[in-house]
Amino acid sequence: MAVYFSVVGLAAMFATVPRADAWGCKGHQTVALLAEKHLTPEAKQLAQKLLSENPMDPKLNRYCGGAMRDAMADASTWADDVRGERKNGPWHYIDIPREAQRGPLEPFCGREDCVTRAIREQLAILKDKNADAAKRADALRYVIHFVGDLHQPLHTATNADEGGNCVPLKYLRRNPHEHNHSYSPNLHGIWDTAIPERDAEGADPGEYAEMLDALFAADIEGWEKAGIHVDDWAWEGHEYAKSTAYGNLVPKITVEPHVAVHTCTDNNNIGDRLLHQNIVAGEAYQEKAAPVVEKRLAEAGVRLAMILNEAARETE
Repeated sequence: MAVYFSVVGLAAMFATVPRADAWGCKGHQTVALLAEKHLTPEAKQLAQKLLSENPMDPKLNRYCGGAMRDAMADASTWADDVRGERKNGPWHYIDIPREAQRGPLEPFCGREDCVTRAIREQLAILKDKNADAAKRADALRYVIHFVGDLHQPLHTATNADEGGNCVPLKYLRRNPHEHNHSYSPNLHGIWDTAIPERDAEGADPGEYAEMLDALFAADIEGWEKAGIHVDDWAWEGHEYAKSTAYGNLVPKITVEPHVAVHTCTDNNNIGDRLLHQNIVAGEAYQEKAAPVVEKRLAEAGVRLAMILNEAARETE
């Protein structure tokens, strides 16, 4: 087993615009399973009741395959399954410009919402005992997923490049390729899946939840004592994006002007411009990125438990 225990699935290995799905199947499932280790009995009962009594549509095409035995882990990937149908892609991320200074996040949360606002809105539905039970169950599924999304650094940063989706690069032995103005490998995709997958060496979500819980055992109490601060968690991820995701690329890429980007042909064809810079993320990059991925997955699990524990207390 590698030194750092990382968690992902292959879901976004060949990421395309719009945004890849943060962490992939295994990552989201692992966050949910780790969270369950820190739930109060009341929170666990609330989650199990809502999910069991308000099941997902059995006809829904599940990208991550058949239902898992664990209800929360199974629920963790549902938000990606309904993303196109419900047209809520912007709920999964917040485009904070790469060089933005820490402050209020509202200016970066678009008219179609963003992940920090979505967490608050769905949490309000979850806590409302008078709300429709099916809507509360969907809100729970969203919260489980979006807390994971929030902790992927490139879901909280952009360099006018679709959160790194428009940054083609050579990752280890894989050379970048273009297809329909999208690129693989790309910066966002390797953070979703390739970096942690290389480190994971085949561990399943349950095994990873155990490993991460043990690996960060000394830090968990401090995370819990710090309390629930969704905006702060977004800024943490943004700092990791600046310092590690963008900061360790070779060669360095410049800070782009903050303009709206919907495809990799926008911003003066940013994808093609960066393709010709021959950007590399090699072994040294992997070694620096892996522990960040580890920590963000562990924090996501513990903080999801904190949120659900509070929700259960407020609905007693």
